[in-house]
Amino acid sequence: MVAIQLLLVAWLIWNLWNLFRIATGLRNASWRRPMWWTRVCSISLFAGLASWTWGAFSGGLDVGEACTWNHHQRYDEVYRDAHAEEFQRLFPLHNKCNPDFDLVPAWVNPIVAASAIVLVIAVAVLLWFGWARLTGRLAGRESAGRVAGAAGD
Repeated sequence: MVAIQLLLVAWLIWNLWNLFRIATGLRNASWRRPMWWTRVCSISLFAGLASWTWGAFSGGLDVGEACTWNHHQRYDEVYRDAHAEEFQRLFPLHNKCNPDFDLVPAWVNPIVAASAIVLVIAVAVLLWFGWARLTGRLAGRESAGRVAGAAGD
């Protein structure tokens, strides 16, 4: 458990450093390099997972107590039973006390969605970098092989 906590703290520190490096990379055009996009992937994954975790555990262990005591809202057990499967979905997150009040903060689902979109874009760019590098090397080897073959004839 301590190892996981240390890993998460290290990832947080890494992402704080990444924020600085991304900002400076916008000025010196390092966004044209794969490492810049790797940093974007790391930050978006961290932000999405942290937001989702915050929303998933927003009700605590006792939702009725969280509604009544912490948020001064009416706990409607009939409503929760009727919509039980909605509260068990992974996305979008909801944990409602009643039809009018959700324990999941309003910012959680948009941050998770935006993080997922940024992550997909960054991974696509990284795949494009990899493909360009792979095909560039293969094309370079093929042309070098043709030149060597022509010189040997």
